[in-house]
Amino acid sequence: MKKIAIGILCAVACTSAVNAQSVVKGTSTRSAVETLMRDTKPSLDLDTTMTPAQFAQWKKRMSEEMTRLMRHPNAPVAPPVMVAQAQRDGYRIEKWNSFPLPETVVPYYVLIPDGVNKNNPAPAVLCVPGFGQTKELVAGERAGNYTLEGEPDSVLRKAAMAVHFAKEGLVAVAVDNPSFGELSDNGVNDYLVTSRFLLELGWSYLGLASWQDKVILDWMKTQPEINKDRLIVCGFSLGTEPLMALGLMDDSIYAFVYNDFLCRTRERALVMNKPDANGRRGFPNSDEHLIPEFLTVFDFPDIVAALAPRPVICTEGGMDRDFKIISKAYDIAGAPEAFEYHHYAKYADPANRQYLDTLPSGLDRNEFFRLANVDSPNHYFKMEWILPWVRTLLAGDRSKK
Repeated sequence: MKKIAIGILCAVACTSAVNAQSVVKGTSTRSAVETLMRDTKPSLDLDTTMTPAQFAQWKKRMSEEMTRLMRHPNAPVAPPVMVAQAQRDGYRIEKWNSFPLPETVVPYYVLIPDGVNKNNPAPAVLCVPGFGQTKELVAGERAGNYTLEGEPDSVLRKAAMAVHFAKEGLVAVAVDNPSFGELSDNGVNDYLVTSRFLLELGWSYLGLASWQDKVILDWMKTQPEINKDRLIVCGFSLGTEPLMALGLMDDSIYAFVYNDFLCRTRERALVMNKPDANGRRGFPNSDEHLIPEFLTVFDFPDIVAALAPRPVICTEGGMDRDFKIISKAYDIAGAPEAFEYHHYAKYADPANRQYLDTLPSGLDRNEFFRLANVDSPNHYFKMEWILPWVRTLLAGDRSKK
């Protein structure tokens, strides 16, 4: 009887303590899990006081953690098969099918400039499109023309990055993101459904996307018309994410085009929490961006920093705070000239930018973009920065010919 009484007293005391905490801290579970994230600092945050030796060890750990989080299959992959080809103005386009998973076909296009062959190999670039973009758009082909019949798109669009690269003399490969374009389900683009299945399996949309792209990238290294020592990966918007993952996992990638604004995704989630008119607080990323544990380990500025000393260009700005950190990493790596970044035209003048070390909480999307120096209506493939950068990057190779 005495033990029972003590148990009841403990239960009442514990309940009172919980109630007291609730009064002080609030009862919002949303706020509670926000606090959990706020208190969970990324374990591999870049320390800009590292020595070069410490930096090299940190990069190794970054690679190991990315490899763990991406969970790529450890299985042989069937060789790709070419299924169509056509001649275009200044280049040949080929369509190939890859087979990264059982019962899975992932098509891609290869644009080979005239004059490039096994006796005259060229640098190559893997082009990964943004959300809502297809490999046809990237390759300059008509929407839905999966057989390459007839003429290409009548307009050379800014988003046709593979065509722009091919006209610069590079072999360009264009892919679809999972669940979009030719990879959609009965013509329905189901990013979210795919992501949810993958999350239930302990995998992620980015894990699958980077795996599909890796299979194609590894194939590119075997092609005699491609200089495998000069492989560039170019991502636009959503497409920057798999290239960042592959960058940490594959030291053979020569250079990176990051065509999006740069931010700390963890910070964005924590500060972009202003309630709407119905009291609902949003979340900045949908399910295709979610990778379990990702933000407990690192964030995108850390990943870009870990690519040093390899060449990187960022084309759509962000917070100068983050670019200073990445620049410091390139200093530590002994290659300060290998990192280049540009702001949106709206924020190109330093007088027009916000300079903050931390962002305040309670922002909506527009306020976040303003404080992070982002001009979202002008989010597009920045040929004006990327193509001159590629020319300069490869100028030394061409001068040796």
